[in-house]
Amino acid sequence: MQLNELDKQLSPIRDRLTGIEHRSDNRVFLPCEAEHVLEICRFLFEELRLRYVISTGIDAQDCFEVLHHFSDDESGCIITVKAFIRNREAPELDSITPLIPGAEWIECEMHDLLGIGFRNHPNMRRLVLSDDWPEGVYPLRKETQT
Repeated sequence: MQLNELDKQLSPIRDRLTGIEHRSDNRVFLPCEAEHVLEICRFLFEELRLRYVISTGIDAQDCFEVLHHFSDDESGCIITVKAFIRNREAPELDSITPLIPGAEWIECEMHDLLGIGFRNHPNMRRLVLSDDWPEGVYPLRKETQT
């Protein structure tokens, strides 16, 4: 997929994005506020038929970020939806698991390690931390001392 072609294809969701960042010929970031993430992921997955790869969570400077990575396998382009979660006290985001069942475990992992809640997740449970890990302590948050 050529970048100018991708720009045209993104027109239906452009107003949900805070920008489009072209990092190289095969790497594109689509930053958005948390409330738009499910709609954008649905568009990429269902309309553009991109393959879901993985998601990652980051404790950024002033917010949490959840990055959902998609691939256009024909061109080798990776497109990442970068959702900003501004509420650091109770971070929450719509789950993409009802849309993409393969996201179930990584959302559980982000919940365990960063404390990000995923609304409408079908089975939010502890995945990587031991059962005796203290509730409310998230090892990948900046304020957590290890």
